[in-house]
Amino acid sequence: MAASTRIGFDYARTWLLVAAGRSNSAEKSGAATADVVVLDLEDAVPAELKDAARTSVARSLRSGTHAWVRINDADSPYWADDLAELGHLPGLEGVVLAKVEHGDQIDATAAALPAATPIVALLESAAGIEAAAAIAHRPATARLAFGSGDFRRDTGMSDAAEAMAYPRTRLTVASRAAGLPGPIDGPTVGEDEEKLRADTAAAAALGMTARICLRAGQVNVVNTALSPSPADIDWATGILRADADGATRDGSYRPQLARAQAVIERARIYSCFVPPW
Repeated sequence: MAASTRIGFDYARTWLLVAAGRSNSAEKSGAATADVVVLDLEDAVPAELKDAARTSVARSLRSGTHAWVRINDADSPYWADDLAELGHLPGLEGVVLAKVEHGDQIDATAAALPAATPIVALLESAAGIEAAAAIAHRPATARLAFGSGDFRRDTGMSDAAEAMAYPRTRLTVASRAAGLPGPIDGPTVGEDEEKLRADTAAAAALGMTARICLRAGQVNVVNTALSPSPADIDWATGILRADADGATRDGSYRPQLARAQAVIERARIYSCFVPPW
């Protein structure tokens, strides 16, 4: 599977997890439309298959595949081997580090990778969420991501939007304070498309700008939901047109103008139609 990053990781909306060593037509389709493909060496691979899966990923990254890899957590017996075998291969675009709970885990991972390799910190526990600000400020941290399933298992919380509001908001605020892109939300489990849309809308309302996808069929739904809508673009172009015409301004002018500019920037990155103004 010739996986590749289609949009820079800082603007990537969809992070499609693909079990290492697996390749089928549905996953190839997802890889063609996902912003980022992540070959998964962690939860998707049982312990007895870790070595074989890592070797398979290494073979792919040496032979033309470009992808991110989710490696095992820094406290696991597999972390060092993941970095030793994969860290310097030409196709490695970045690393998703599982179960991050403190910044030293980011630093240790970065030390084993080529300089400037981006690391997405996947926060999956109460300890990780509470350390979000410190993790976000580590130099090698490229984005924060929410491991929502393991977080719920750790805390006993439900997947209701109100239950997930605190961890999502904490990641958004920590990301912004550290100058990082918006955080990546955890996945929707199951095949209910309405739930996928509702979960994505709830995450977006709290400032999250991407989601982990577990299946190729989720990619287009999430990409659409996290791109500026025609109504968003109409509003933004109206603000920019009024600004260009020297319209009367009030106290809300500067925040609205900044938001309009951001909407148009994202629309252009995602190839949405932007009318002239």
